Amino acid sequence: MMLSDVMEDYLKVIYQLQRGDDERIKTSAIAEELDVTSPTVTSMLEKLEERGLVDREKYRGVTLTDEGETVALEVVRHHRLLEAYLTEHLDYDWSEVHAEADRLEHHISEDFEARVADALGDPEVDPHGSPIPSADLEPPDRPAGRSVTEFSEGDTVVVEEVADRDSEILSYLADHGVEPGVELEIVEIAPFGMITARSSERDESVSLPKDVARHVRVAQPAELES
Repeated sequence: MMLSDVMEDYLKVIYQLQRGDDERIKTSAIAEELDVTSPTVTSMLEKLEERGLVDREKYRGVTLTDEGETVALEVVRHHRLLEAYLTEHLDYDWSEVHAEADRLEHHISEDFEARVADALGDPEVDPHGSPIPSADLEPPDRPAGRSVTEFSEGDTVVVEEVADRDSEILSYLADHGVEPGVELEIVEIAPFGMITARSSERDESVSLPKDVARHVRVAQPAELES
């Protein structure tokens, strides 16, 4: 099935926004993620529905069909392998790789994908902690972490994943030791949403505005051991 790059982008975004198999994604959420208008999204979803790639319910949003999910998983696998290759072998900073991978993900062959995976040792996650779908395009068997904003003062959490779209946020987090695998102690939550946390990698604390903190997904140590 020949699809345009834009169609693949929509399928990838729907996949990334879903936090459960049956969760329907609203048009407004897709529009915000892609920085387009809701009517533009509606028009594209109609085309994807005609091709059997999404299931739409008026006013309730969309889910991916099995075929749509397979396409999305392939694009996601390409994207995250490319991010890993760019950081590990070409010395890109983790804040730079998202845009490069976006440009390349639609255009690499399956042979190139296999060679990249082999060169990296077939990694399970990309530099931002996002799980990489397997070569047979099975969804990653890992529950999605929770936003750090869902925890309370005194909690200790481990960073699992950081959203990769905003390079400035990634640079800020890296400068303050907030990266996958790092343990954070939540020191204070201000009434207006500012979260102060102490990284196990640094002596000083870091302040995370709510719109930054929501990009950081974490789990408690006990959850990772189970």
